[in-house]
Amino acid sequence: MNLERILAISGKPGLYALKMQTRTGFVAESLVDGKKVTVGMQSNVSLLSEISMYTYAEEKPLAEVMRAIAKKENGGEAPKLKDDKVAMTAYFAEIVPDFDQERVYPSDIKKVLNWYNILQGKGLITLEETAEEAKEEVKEEKPKKAKAAKKEAADETAEEKPKKAKATKTAKAKE
Repeated sequence: MNLERILAISGKPGLYALKMQTRTGFVAESLVDGKKVTVGMQSNVSLLSEISMYTYAEEKPLAEVMRAIAKKENGGEAPKLKDDKVAMTAYFAEIVPDFDQERVYPSDIKKVLNWYNILQGKGLITLEETAEEAKEEVKEEKPKKAKAAKKEAADETAEEKPKKAKATKTAKAKE
């Protein structure tokens, strides 16, 4: 589950995928209806990868909360508990047992469940992805380090070799 390019825009319903940046803001595409919108820099925008939920011990990243919902629902849709605050709180307590009930409001829980359903509906959340994602991240880190070491070694050998003087047209004409 990659939440790096998924946005929540204040004042606009749903979630948006970041498409491109412009000088005055950026272009985003709605995950709900597919419409593209331009968003200026004055708008309040949040990346889902930067959002966390309060717990009594620490803040828990939204991606971990989404994974917990996916595990509980076996990759299916989360229940739509729109108006029942007690049921929403009880459901969320099953997912994140130590969430801070004073700082996480029912409206926050409702928003997270709606976001999960949007992402799940677009196929951005799957059970296979949650298990394989951690393995892929570990595999990607190791080759990057090896490539960087090879590049540094190549740079060192390139610096040691003397450079040959280039022949210019005037030098060739004199010969």
